[in-house]
Amino acid sequence: EVLDPEQNKSFVDHYLDVPFDLSNTFFIATANVADTIPPPLRDRMEIIELTGYTTIEKLNIANRYLIPKQLREHGLSASQVHLAEDSIIELVNHYTREAGVRELQREIAGLLRACAEEIVLGNDGEGQPVNRGLIESDLIEVTAGRVREILGPQKYHNEFPERSIRPGVATGLAWTPHGGDILFIEAAVMPGTGKLTLTGQLGDVMKESAQIAMSFVRSQAELLAPDFQFDRQDVHIHVPSGAIPKDGPSAGITMLSALASLLLARSVDARLAMTGEITLRGTVLPVGGIKEKILAAHRAGINTVLVPSRNEQDVSQVPEDVRSKIAIVYVEGVEDVLQHSLNLPRELFRRHTERPAALPAA
Repeated sequence: EVLDPEQNKSFVDHYLDVPFDLSNTFFIATANVADTIPPPLRDRMEIIELTGYTTIEKLNIANRYLIPKQLREHGLSASQVHLAEDSIIELVNHYTREAGVRELQREIAGLLRACAEEIVLGNDGEGQPVNRGLIESDLIEVTAGRVREILGPQKYHNEFPERSIRPGVATGLAWTPHGGDILFIEAAVMPGTGKLTLTGQLGDVMKESAQIAMSFVRSQAELLAPDFQFDRQDVHIHVPSGAIPKDGPSAGITMLSALASLLLARSVDARLAMTGEITLRGTVLPVGGIKEKILAAHRAGINTVLVPSRNEQDVSQVPEDVRSKIAIVYVEGVEDVLQHSLNLPRELFRRHTERPAALPAA
């Protein structure tokens, strides 16, 4: 009722028991994930989505705002300490994982504290501190190597597409509250009774995507793998890392590609990634987080990304310098997906929506 202009003209606080006119008050709140906002509260809000910063944007923010601010707070000047560009990129890629720059600012502060200590103690020319009191030091150049010396081993390691080099593995794109990431969908087959096993802490929606992909592959078995005996084989789909919960429909076409790759014994291109939801009709539906996902693909060295055709307007939000280095391919159906992921001819596939030329007589 505080946020509802129809009711807040005479809002009464239960502690003071005095009516307040809040009709002209403008409330601003922030949240990392909108899904956890209660529906009645969310219904009374105007929501503005602010996407995460790119690596280049974080680099510019650090150079223009964060580093000067932290230099002042640590009693240092630009003539005493210089953070090289590769040191900031090292912090962004391997010591922080966030959409904003709060953690980046803390890591920069940690570097400058170490530099301030070195200036105060001095050194013997070999990097060993010597207690010589407050002195004027030469310029300290902080490079990526010095970052690892000061802050220790890297905290985060990015996935790289070289892992997906065997049949049954496809590279997908995921959205997280900290930005985008790439993930691998792995499929394996073994003798059994036709059971589908899913692992990797998958949520209900992601499990359904795997079941849809499996059902579609089985419905098209005479085209993909006519000799595969589904009733005598078990299929196992796994999504690393197993300790991280995952959910959402975006992995649908990736699971389909992994299964088709397994049945055809063909490898999916290691530098191809994809995102999109599939239906039993073979249609590819749009998904969210396109900007973050494409940025993650660029960061991981992916050179081609499959995106639902109805997400074309979202791709325009991706910075031009990133779009120019990645081939964005728009897909409408599974025939488009498998054409680009496994080089299958489009005419091989018949869509579920197609009807026979003539119905048999009653």
